[in-house]
Amino acid sequence: MKPVITKLLIASHNLGKVKEIRDMLAPYNVEVVSAEELKMPDVPETGKTFEENARLKAETLCKMSGFFCLADDSGLCVNCLGGRPGVLSARYAPDRDFDKGMDLLLEEIKNSGSVDRSAYFACVLALANPNGKTLIFEGRVDGHIADKKSGKKGFGYDPIFVPDGFDKTFANFSEEEKNKISHRGKAFLKFITEVF
Repeated sequence: MKPVITKLLIASHNLGKVKEIRDMLAPYNVEVVSAEELKMPDVPETGKTFEENARLKAETLCKMSGFFCLADDSGLCVNCLGGRPGVLSARYAPDRDFDKGMDLLLEEIKNSGSVDRSAYFACVLALANPNGKTLIFEGRVDGHIADKKSGKKGFGYDPIFVPDGFDKTFANFSEEEKNKISHRGKAFLKFITEVF
């Protein structure tokens, strides 16, 4: 049986991410509030995997608030760097400044000497239910790292990631285009199909 969700807490202080989620859930008549809006703490991401981090954030804030809580952990995994930055994607960027983070990543790929620029974005969503049950949904999009930054849309590492089958970075996609093929979009499709 599907849970009945009228209010959903998003375990995030990232306003770009919260807006993306709010837009995706607009047709489903659910009130979306963020941890930022409710002045709730930023739960430390101490897990070793995307799933561990998503589950930790969702379950912690669900217990604190009594609301259904949705958390995601996502990141960019670069194959020639052994999958890094991975779960450390946000922290890889100095002071969470993704412009500096992209410069650092492009430099590190160049210094690796590898011609392999393949990479993927992964996303794991965790929906914690006040009854104690947590559901997990995963999404992934494969692509490669561009030689330089391009585009002004999106957030995070979008200006250097080119998804397979396209010749432009995520930062050049409209929000609607990106949501159809992105890692978060794919995880959300699974979440919406199963929950709503």
